[in-house]
Amino acid sequence: MAIVRCNKCALLAEQPETFANQSIACPGCGAQAAVYPTLFFIEKLLDKYFTAQREVIRLNSANKPAAQPAAESVTAPAALADLDLTNTDTLATELQHGPIHDWFHKKQIKIQANLRGVDTTGFFDEVAMSIGGDPTLLKDVVERIRWAQQKEHSSTTIPLAKKSPAEAQAISAFCQQLYDFSFVAKCFHNRPENNVRLILQSAPSIRHFFNGEWLEWFALMTALNYARERNKRFSCARNLSITLQNDDSYELDVFMLIDGRTPVCIECKTGEFRQNIDKYLTVRKRLGLDGKQFIMCIVGLSDEHAKGLSAMYDLSFVSERELAAHLTRLF
Repeated sequence: MAIVRCNKCALLAEQPETFANQSIACPGCGAQAAVYPTLFFIEKLLDKYFTAQREVIRLNSANKPAAQPAAESVTAPAALADLDLTNTDTLATELQHGPIHDWFHKKQIKIQANLRGVDTTGFFDEVAMSIGGDPTLLKDVVERIRWAQQKEHSSTTIPLAKKSPAEAQAISAFCQQLYDFSFVAKCFHNRPENNVRLILQSAPSIRHFFNGEWLEWFALMTALNYARERNKRFSCARNLSITLQNDDSYELDVFMLIDGRTPVCIECKTGEFRQNIDKYLTVRKRLGLDGKQFIMCIVGLSDEHAKGLSAMYDLSFVSERELAAHLTRLF
């Protein structure tokens, strides 16, 4: 369907798609009125909405004696010093995503933001940071859970016999964290057999997390912590769906605008990634990003391998260990 909007009587009504981009007699008052394609009309409406919201923020900031400068307030809705990044739904709003929408709109790229993708009131971010803090040690736990979920098993066992006492203690603590945060239904520490048995959860969000989504959360939180440590304003998105002018569609794992103008895209891979390099090169070119701004975060990638791949392709390959350091070099 298309939409007719009359400037004389303010009528707003649907019309057949064949009338799009034409001028017809208004069904209400008879005056000539333009008929717009629905998507075009909604995009223009959102543009005005975000512009109005940011103007409200600017005006409110101007009325506060100790407010931040207006230009900074427009770029991000919340002050970093007052924001608990690990427990907030402030980022999960249309307003927070507004600058990202504007940035893509200028490039004539349609986007659909997953607002819940940056809602940190749950425990996905905390567990992801635990995994990313020592992926070599905890890889076996994550892989055993992922494999058991794919095979529709109800439980999995984590052996500790070949681990050092310190490693066994760290793995047991991580398994207990999974239970405390309800990532598993039950956790049994079997000391006579020196293992931990986990009864699994079947919720789709938990399955997606162990199937690789944990790295997206880790990348997001690493980028947010970088911005906070340097007191930079930002807008962020996770699982951002984009549609290019030729109708090609892609999903960006993590996208961030630093200080409202510098874009960073992070693609996260916990498994095979080589077959997708051409795709990411295409996306980088379509977005107009420098190779340093399009980051391929690959779990377990050695520094030497990452350096070699970065030299071969106009992309930045890093491991989860080096992601924070790369962001520091980038800015």
